[in-house]
Amino acid sequence: MHLLYLDESGHPNDPGTEFFVMAGFAVFERSTHWLESKINPIAARFRPQNPFAIEFHGSPMYSAKGDWAGIAPVDRIQAVVDILTLLHNRQLQLRVFASVIEKSTMPQDQILHRSFEAIAHQFDQYLADMWVRRRDAQRGLVVCDKASYEQKLQALSSLFKHQGHALGRLRNFAEVPLFLDSKASRLIQMADLIAYWIFRYYQSKDDRGFRMIEPSILRRARQRVGLVSSVTPSTEAKLASMAPHKYPFPAPTPPPSADAEG
Repeated sequence: MHLLYLDESGHPNDPGTEFFVMAGFAVFERSTHWLESKINPIAARFRPQNPFAIEFHGSPMYSAKGDWAGIAPVDRIQAVVDILTLLHNRQLQLRVFASVIEKSTMPQDQILHRSFEAIAHQFDQYLADMWVRRRDAQRGLVVCDKASYEQKLQALSSLFKHQGHALGRLRNFAEVPLFLDSKASRLIQMADLIAYWIFRYYQSKDDRGFRMIEPSILRRARQRVGLVSSVTPSTEAKLASMAPHKYPFPAPTPPPSADAEG
C-alpha cells in the first residue's frame, strides 16, 4: 500500500492571500518508519531531551512563532532544508502531489473540491500505472492532518470512488482519507512543509523551497503531472521572470558517517 500524506497552506476564504495549496507526498508503507527515523534527529537539535515536543510546521518555522520563537533563522532554515532533502532519496522514490489554485480563478465554494479532485485523480493514476508497468497491484490511502477539512474530504473521497468525478472515478483507494494529529506524525509535518513552500513560491515568489521540491513532483512520460494549477497568465509571467532569492538555502547537513548511504 502507498500512503499519501497531505496538508494545505492558505485558506479558500482568507482575503489576505491569493492562493490555496493542497500538497503532500506518497510513500510506500514499509518506508514510513525509516523516513520518520531521519526526521526525529533533526527535531533533537532543538529539544534534545524531548524531540517529540517539536513540531515541524511551515508558517511558524518561517516566522519564528510558537515553538520556533527565539530560534535563529539559520537553524530554522537548515531544518527545512534537511527535511526537504529527504525527498531526493532514490530508494524511497517519494512522489509529490500538489494542487495550486489562484483564488480569483474560480468560486470559493469550488476550491477545496477541485483541489482534492486533482490530487486524488493523479494519485489514483499513479497507483494504476504500477499495475500497467510492473503488474504490481497497489492500493492507496490518503492521510491528512485532523485539523483539515475532515468531513468534506471524506465525503468527496466517497463520492469520487462510488459516483465518479470530472476526470473519471477512483479505483485504487483502500478507504476514505484517514485523519491524524499532526503533532504525532512526522510525515504529516513533512507534508506541511511541502505545502507551505509551494505556497510561498506562488504567494511570495520565494522559490527556494520549491526548487528542492520540484524534482520529486510526479512525472508521467517525462511530463510533470503531479502538480495541477489554476493560475492567471499574470502569475505565470511573474514566476517565469522571477529572480533568484537573495538569501539562498544552505547545503543539507551531511549525514553521520555511520548512516551514510551507499
